[in-house]
Amino acid sequence: MLMFLIPLILSNILQSVGQLFGMVIVGRWLGVNELAAISAFFPLFFLLISFAIGIGSGSAILIGQAFGARNEEKLKAVVGTTLTFTLIIGVVLAILGGIFAMDVLRLIGTPANILEISVHYAQILFWSLPVLFLYSVYTTFMRGTGDSKTPFYFLIVSTFLNVALLPPLVFGWFGIPQLGVYGAAYASLLSTIITFVIMLFYLHKVKHPLQMDASIRKYLQMDKELLKLLLRLGIPSSISMILLSLSEIAVITFVNRYGSDATAAYGVVNQVASYVQMPAISLSITVSVFAAQAIGGSQFDRLQQVIRTGVLFNYVISGILIILIYIFSENILSLFITSKETIEIANSLIMITLWSYVIIGHAHILNSTMRASGTVLWPTVLSIIPIWLIEVPVAYWLSSYTSLGIKGIWIGYPAAFIVTFAFVYSYYRWSWKKKQIVRLI
Repeated sequence: MLMFLIPLILSNILQSVGQLFGMVIVGRWLGVNELAAISAFFPLFFLLISFAIGIGSGSAILIGQAFGARNEEKLKAVVGTTLTFTLIIGVVLAILGGIFAMDVLRLIGTPANILEISVHYAQILFWSLPVLFLYSVYTTFMRGTGDSKTPFYFLIVSTFLNVALLPPLVFGWFGIPQLGVYGAAYASLLSTIITFVIMLFYLHKVKHPLQMDASIRKYLQMDKELLKLLLRLGIPSSISMILLSLSEIAVITFVNRYGSDATAAYGVVNQVASYVQMPAISLSITVSVFAAQAIGGSQFDRLQQVIRTGVLFNYVISGILIILIYIFSENILSLFITSKETIEIANSLIMITLWSYVIIGHAHILNSTMRASGTVLWPTVLSIIPIWLIEVPVAYWLSSYTSLGIKGIWIGYPAAFIVTFAFVYSYYRWSWKKKQIVRLI
């Protein structure tokens, strides 16, 4: 698990480095308004990529079980069906996102002084969705077969390209037009497209089992039965991610009422929190892959070991990260922003919420175990209920009707995380006793 986990964690770190580098450049050299414009857009972008994340999680279960059962034909059928369906979703969302970006950003109360910038930034990234979706699911396929190293190598390529392209596009170096904040969007778009093309060429050259050859192309028309199974597994995850992103949109609507400084602070802390969540997310993927392979191979003793190891790693790795960020909070925030007021807002969010991420990490690992066996619907429902019945109402009420002000928004997070863990753990214990751990293919 460690051999699989380490490249995966490094992959997640690298995946954020380009975004982190972009936010540092925008925040420190272009200003708080430009940083706020990017921050206002992220919840909307996350909403759209939620579809790909859900479908990817469904395909990972099927890939893992097919690989564990040594059924190569079924594995390639899953790949072909997923690729076609994902491409269709990516194109549709790119078109809809480009058309309705202004309306949605205005609807969530994006401050007027950053609205135009945020809309233009969003429209550039929307056109990357089809390629981004395909690249994302392809890396999911490889991890489902137990290969976390190859996706890591290509993330190195993608991150290098993003970091290398960003300053010239933002500042107009080497005769390139100065694009300002939009340069960050174009750097992300170009690095994704170039990396995906290089990855397809590499898989073909080394004759990787997942290369785009005739054996996969014949399934691109989509296997109807596999698509039904993929949607049964993927749609609850997609709905979960969509509802989660909608809750973030609701929260940023509350944040936007406090002005662009608050919006910028919220975006910066989300960036910091993403690093705290990386071990838990990586562990949940690792546990899901190993659990699916164990179930596919009917190795249920190994399944128990996978779960225990994943939970232990969550508390050790995430706990150490959280302590370090608490100690160096203001130093970390000052990398992004120079405004003292914005740093104070961001620091209050970190202090109130960060400790609870280790709890939600435990819940993610239990959820991933149940999903690996095809138990998707109820873990999803139990993860979403606390978000909408606790996090959003608590954030709204405390920030609107108490003297806590913006700090009231942050309290909703730990409250929802604790209840989520309680729900998921209870259902996990019940489903284990009922022996709802089954092979799907």
